[in-house]
Amino acid sequence: MKEENKPFNDVIDHFNKIEGNAINPTSAKLKRLPKPLKYFGYFMIGLVSISFLLMIILNLLSI
Repeated sequence: MKEENKPFNDVIDHFNKIEGNAINPTSAKLKRLPKPLKYFGYFMIGLVSISFLLMIILNLLSI
């Protein structure tokens, strides 16, 4: 086993064996999401942003 892939204690080794944790987490492509999930995230961020701005504007107009 290479030194970089070697677990540093028994707990991590057990977790890797039982849970099937990836040995090399840098090989995972976490930045690439499916398009529907990516668009849903953009929609939710946009909805929260627009709602926040609308709330501020309506509070300022009601003074």
